[in-house]
Amino acid sequence: MQAGFINGASGRLFYVFHPPSAQPPLGAVLFVPPFAEEMNKARRMVALQARRLAQTGYAVLIPDLYGCGDSPGDFSEATWDGWKADLADCVEWLHARHAEPPLLWGLRAGCLLMSELLSNGSLQATACLFWQPVINGELYLNQFLRLRTASGMLNGQRETQVELRRMLAAGATLEVAGYGLTPALADGLAGARLRAPRGLTTLWIDVNLDGAGDPTPATARMIDDWRAQDIDLRFECVTGEPFWGTQEIVELPSLLDTTDRLIKAISA
Repeated sequence: MQAGFINGASGRLFYVFHPPSAQPPLGAVLFVPPFAEEMNKARRMVALQARRLAQTGYAVLIPDLYGCGDSPGDFSEATWDGWKADLADCVEWLHARHAEPPLLWGLRAGCLLMSELLSNGSLQATACLFWQPVINGELYLNQFLRLRTASGMLNGQRETQVELRRMLAAGATLEVAGYGLTPALADGLAGARLRAPRGLTTLWIDVNLDGAGDPTPATARMIDDWRAQDIDLRFECVTGEPFWGTQEIVELPSLLDTTDRLIKAISA
């Protein structure tokens, strides 16, 4: 494992790089992180999967985007477009070391960033791996704002999501669960939608507590729509806790095993 900084458009970006164990490598993988505290909760699982991919023969890059983790800047200074530019810089860094476009691997809202970059032609990829992707950025933003309304109720402060959205529209930065949410970042997230990655094999893995192997109704509709567009989509659901949002750090071996199997199938 190696660590360092990439010179990005917004500033230096901290990264962790897992070199491939095999030469020549099977390819490169770029991880696209989730939103806010979800990345901190998921770091263990992301590191475990990255090591497995490196052992298989992939070069894996895990960046901290601007204002996140060990990269410079504050979360309140980050923008959605800035994060997309950061990811483009990460792809350039990988391309200088591995000629082929990377497999893009996203978790939660990171899948929205991936989707936008692919749909507007800013990035090229060999395949996509979605871990529990967020489908609708507007709904996800509302869920994030609920963290503030719930905390406020415990402290005797009553705020509604409508009021919070009005504050953002008026230019206010809101503190939500310790993160400064700016109007620019909120607008970018709210406008994001998961789009079909045309021409790419897409591996989609959801995590379900109750052990049901079927997708949610919203996910099922999207899967049917993508397959109707001839997207090579391979969906699976594993049983386990949503490690990106649990109180304690959680490992989910079944997700790691399923990811390994699906990636090996498209690498054969």
